[in-house]
Amino acid sequence: MGAERDYQKLWCAQNHGKMEYRLPDSTRVDCLTKTHAVEMDFGHKWAEAIGQSLYYASCTGKRAGVVLIMNKEKDVRFLRRLNEAIIYAKLPIDVWVMDKANP
Repeated sequence: MGAERDYQKLWCAQNHGKMEYRLPDSTRVDCLTKTHAVEMDFGHKWAEAIGQSLYYASCTGKRAGVVLIMNKEKDVRFLRRLNEAIIYAKLPIDVWVMDKANP
């Protein structure tokens, strides 16, 4: 797997979600499950994922979620940043990780 969409298809199917759920303003939630509005991004886009997941949650009434795709060993720094921001700001965001070894 390499493209974000590949990870998106797999994660969304495993979690019984709807891919590319379209909101009234034409933005799209990467995966909408019964409980979460999920944004999927590669590690270096961790900060963008925070904003997008919170926005999608506000539009859907679901809990915000981020699936961080980490394909390189050094990507762990992005997961640390994401988690530190969530804890510091007390953000209601759940986080999952996908990588080549654990898709």
